[in-house]
Amino acid sequence: MVQKITIHAQSQTLPGSDEKLEPAAVFIRDDYKGSGKLAGKVALVTGGDSGIGRSVVQHFAREGADIALTYLPDSEEEAQDAKIAQQLAEKEGRKCVTYPVDLRKAENCRQLVDSVVKEFGKLNILVNNAGTQYPNEDITTLSDEKWLDTFDVNIHSVFFLTKAALPHLQEDDSIINTTSVNAYVGPEMLLDYTATKGAIVSFTRALSNQIVAKGIRVNAVAPGPVWTPLQPATLGDYNKDLLEDFGHETPMGRAGQPSELGPVYVFLASLDSSFISGQVLHPNGGIMVGG
Repeated sequence: MVQKITIHAQSQTLPGSDEKLEPAAVFIRDDYKGSGKLAGKVALVTGGDSGIGRSVVQHFAREGADIALTYLPDSEEEAQDAKIAQQLAEKEGRKCVTYPVDLRKAENCRQLVDSVVKEFGKLNILVNNAGTQYPNEDITTLSDEKWLDTFDVNIHSVFFLTKAALPHLQEDDSIINTTSVNAYVGPEMLLDYTATKGAIVSFTRALSNQIVAKGIRVNAVAPGPVWTPLQPATLGDYNKDLLEDFGHETPMGRAGQPSELGPVYVFLASLDSSFISGQVLHPNGGIMVGG
């Protein structure tokens, strides 16, 4: 059983860094053994430098996939985190290329997919994982700019990238979108984030219905509270006391580790999930949700 680690009040500023988390996050279990589930596959993971994305990168690499990962441009912290994620993938004997990209722009997303296909020769798995949020408890003080930025990062990029990637995907390939438990519980201080994550759920279902006959699966993952840099860089920056004993409200009484999310993405990327599409998986510490 994974033991609870106590998280105390702390803060960072966006985009945040794995290297500043106290305690440090865990990205893959020491005893996790790959079995070639993704051998010969090429995966594009947005936000693959840190948090859940870094765990996905490391698990995919251990399962035999080559990786393209994105991170925010013009951020030294993100560049350093991306370098570490790349090195972790390469230690697994896999090729990993990092791309600093502003995913809010459609043309950047198209150029990214073209670059990945040119570099690797193909694309089999798209993980739309990049995200942001701006805590705010009063809609009248949530700026239009922050609202639009959250939608640009969290859902518009998903549309742009999926549209660009789809012509390269073939039967048995997979699209995995990161949504959130917040789409189902509606926390009052994350109106912008929650709205985008609800949109991702609906996008996942509708896109699956549109393309599943081609043999391409589309699913989503809705994490509960997971110990990633997004938490201190947003919730902690808003009020660091919100992170005191972070995750204690879950039935398991703790936050999740990124290492507990990576295998979920492996399952959805591999043929272990060959009869699953249009679904949302809920690694959330036991929180009961509908859908």
